[in-house]
Amino acid sequence: MKDSGVIERMKRLVSRDLFPASLGIEFVDGGLGRAVVQLAVSERHLNCNGSCHGGVIFALADTAFGLASNSHGLLAAGIDAHITYHVAGKLNDVLTATATEVSRNRKLGVYRMDVTRADGVLVASFTGTAYISSRGNDGGV
Repeated sequence: MKDSGVIERMKRLVSRDLFPASLGIEFVDGGLGRAVVQLAVSERHLNCNGSCHGGVIFALADTAFGLASNSHGLLAAGIDAHITYHVAGKLNDVLTATATEVSRNRKLGVYRMDVTRADGVLVASFTGTAYISSRGNDGGV
């Protein structure tokens, strides 16, 4: 079941985060401890080898991480992140980053993000740890 309050909080977070918007990253879905964002790879996202720049893929996964970790209404900030690239993203690929909360306590949250192509192929795996503040994020960071 979806919590409309959580979805609205996530939409407010997205509206205040201009960097992902500048890349063309879009919010798809979410809930407590989870988020889904998407990006259509265009020419501006390509590196000198003609594949999607690793920084773009990292930013996509990091956006899902930020939304999932902040979904509980408390200010959360990433303190550690690691990414493994499995296959290259290509021009016109639609990449989806899905964030899942692995564990969360009073001070730390651990998240896994999978970045996939539309055909389901895993492009990258990202893990992140967030520090959980006692301050509310009231929809924005």
